[in-house]
Amino acid sequence: MIAGPTAVGKTAVGIAVARHFGTEIISADSRQCYRELSIGVARPSADELTAVPHHFIASHSIQEPVTAATFEAYALDHAAALFERHDTVVMVGGTGLYLTAFAEGLDEIPAIPADLRLSTRMQYETRGLGWLQEEVRAADPLYFSRGEIQNPHRLLRALEVVRATGRSIVSFRTERSAERPFRIARIALELPRPLLYERINARVDAMMESGLLAEVEGLQQQRHLPALRTVGYSELFDHLDGTVTLAEAVERIKTNTRRYAKRQLTWFRKDDAFTWLAPDDESAIIAAAERDVRRPAD
Repeated sequence: MIAGPTAVGKTAVGIAVARHFGTEIISADSRQCYRELSIGVARPSADELTAVPHHFIASHSIQEPVTAATFEAYALDHAAALFERHDTVVMVGGTGLYLTAFAEGLDEIPAIPADLRLSTRMQYETRGLGWLQEEVRAADPLYFSRGEIQNPHRLLRALEVVRATGRSIVSFRTERSAERPFRIARIALELPRPLLYERINARVDAMMESGLLAEVEGLQQQRHLPALRTVGYSELFDHLDGTVTLAEAVERIKTNTRRYAKRQLTWFRKDDAFTWLAPDDESAIIAAAERDVRRPAD
């Protein structure tokens, strides 16, 4: 399992590790799975996808609801099939909840009535993120103090659960890990913060040069879909609405991407099982992977 913040270099490292073990990659990215999204989600290039077979890349439509539970089922199914052909499978991604779902399973949370979900999401569509944050702050302060308060999907889920059950979504977390029929070696990549931020800024500039604005323009009819409420798309939709200049939108993408990277680092640092390494130290990464993969079973 190779994790880390956006723009740290996970794709190249994952390919190097997969080629070392002669195996395939399962992506754990909550946006690269959408086939309509490419530039703005930094999908691996055609050459990279050819170098090593990838799974959960361009595998779903933005019209489909894809959740951590969706990913858990998909990844476990594909991992089982891959383990019939390979001793080792590589998972690469920065979506912490997806990695946790695969490794440890998800807590069971009661189903939300369809009418409550619809009304809550319609309120959000009308009133926006600020309203949603305040509603969660009032209704579920426990989640608000711990959760991702800039992520509307997580906030909506928390609000729906507390409205449906009268309990904080946090109260449904069992802290018990599901048993998996395989061992997981966890590696996380890191760079000095200034260098990471430089790479983020440079990548956003490269995305714009590669045609991100045109990609976003082509998705305007679908902008209401959850998959498009994400960094890189939301800011350019605002530009296309005329509320910000293109330069302002690009700077907002950079700022919001840096904030996202910071949240990713916070998530992964909570897990002591990760070995932290620099993305350019390929020999150390391979050695760590070999050590953990080959170690005797507990």
